[in-house]
Amino acid sequence: MDRRATLATMLGRENEDSQPTASPLAKANATVTTLNTGLEPYAGEWTFEQAAHLLRRATFGPTIEQIKETVANGLDATVEQLFADIDLPAPPINYDEDQDPYVAIGQTWVNSPYNDNKNVKPSRWRSLRAWIMMNIVDEGISIREKLTLFWHNHFAVNNVNDPRYIYRYLNLIRSSAWGNFQELVKNMTIEPAMLRFLNGNQNTESAPNENYARELLELFTIGKGPLAGPDDYTNFTELDVLEIARVLTGWRDRGFNTKNPEIAIEPYYTNSRHDITTKILSHRFDNKVVSNQGETEYSALVDIIFQQKEVARYISRKLYRWFIYYKIDDNAEVNVIEPMADMLIENGYEIKPALEALLKSEHFFDILSVGPMIKNPVDFALSPIKQMQVSLPKDNTNLYYAIMLKFFNSISLMEMNYINPPEVAGWKAYYQEPQYYRTWINATTLQQRMGYTNQISNNGFTTQGEKTRIDPLEVILMVENAEDPNVVVDTFAAVWFPQAITDSQKAALKDILIPGLPDFEWTVEYGEYAADPENEDLKDAVRSKLQDLIQAMMSMAEYYLS
Repeated sequence: MDRRATLATMLGRENEDSQPTASPLAKANATVTTLNTGLEPYAGEWTFEQAAHLLRRATFGPTIEQIKETVANGLDATVEQLFADIDLPAPPINYDEDQDPYVAIGQTWVNSPYNDNKNVKPSRWRSLRAWIMMNIVDEGISIREKLTLFWHNHFAVNNVNDPRYIYRYLNLIRSSAWGNFQELVKNMTIEPAMLRFLNGNQNTESAPNENYARELLELFTIGKGPLAGPDDYTNFTELDVLEIARVLTGWRDRGFNTKNPEIAIEPYYTNSRHDITTKILSHRFDNKVVSNQGETEYSALVDIIFQQKEVARYISRKLYRWFIYYKIDDNAEVNVIEPMADMLIENGYEIKPALEALLKSEHFFDILSVGPMIKNPVDFALSPIKQMQVSLPKDNTNLYYAIMLKFFNSISLMEMNYINPPEVAGWKAYYQEPQYYRTWINATTLQQRMGYTNQISNNGFTTQGEKTRIDPLEVILMVENAEDPNVVVDTFAAVWFPQAITDSQKAALKDILIPGLPDFEWTVEYGEYAADPENEDLKDAVRSKLQDLIQAMMSMAEYYLS
């Protein structure tokens, strides 16, 4: 049973012939989990719940202030804000390596070479990892970081052992976040990190390498499709892989791990390594002929691939699974995927119009689209830092090399190493049937998630005697009328949980604040603390109860969902 079936059962979306006395399993099997809605603009109520849902999916954990701002601004203005052009983040800098002959502390290393006297690569990797985390923490109301991770999963690269290459690659996908998909594919085809990862730099006229050609079709643009015959995958054939490999010959990269300050990281074309003969694609591409066009031939090839409508459908499905749900049934194909594909084609493969339509649609705000997604590790680990407004170190060295790296490492232990997806297809949660998002939760990762929330809500991460952790007395400030325990529980639940919890769950949570006592006991206790916040006894008593409540809520299944 998938998560939507669970939600449908809870919400009473059952088939008319299901019996009210049926068992829970029988009722679950009878539930109607199909969404008949499509890309028609959402016309329902616009409240805290809808605003929170939008921001949870488009960002990594909205604060209560951001949700309230979104409610006040309305759906259209908020989506416009999510896609507003903003400057690229300043590049990562050298925070603590005082032996780098080319880069002083406080300066960026992204264009600087290496040297024989000092191995500065570990420091640069740490800087890059911390920089990635800080960009997410500082994202504001922008969809860019969520889309950067989406494209990193789509155009996955790993084990490219030069942080300058990965920085350049991340800048490409971040700057193209909601831009032109066709142009992004062209740029990615000759991006130095990709040339290295999929051996494009070894692809020559005398020894064609098919690695990138295969993934260009199977993973990056059109998808494989069901097997239609020998060497025929419906959307492309083995002949296409071979011919496209020949088209892509001649490209190399320079600057990898260079110690020469005069050599920049860049792709370059060598005509003598390029196959200048005519290439003929299969019937899947209308037997298109690709003649020798030298260093522009790869671009002409991408244009041919993008003439197939299946490219638009393929990327629409990828966006759907990232922002809506993994299950794409026949209704979703007709009502969402097909009109998204049409919109992409009409707009020359600009991502923004189609994705804006998706995020403003009835389908996106259908109650069965709210809460069935299991948070990926980045979302799970960084959303409490943002939502509970955890105070971070002011000193840059502690902030980046200590706290941000600890966040990065914690996320990696949850099986999502940001700059090292496990394979060229990305993370299994976004493609592997039937598990999809449930891949994130197993015996190992569940323990890591529970350990992380326990640590961040209790002892925290310590650097030079300073603790980075959730401060319950700061968290409670987001609650209006915090003297009412019901309001405290309701507010926390509205911000942290995608779906409303039951009355019995609320009662159990309230019992953490006032175990077996009437509501006024909390009203009195919190009121006394609010009147005398420097009183250590009152402070400790309130902090202890709130800490237990926060930790309990972060342990609930609802907290793991988006």
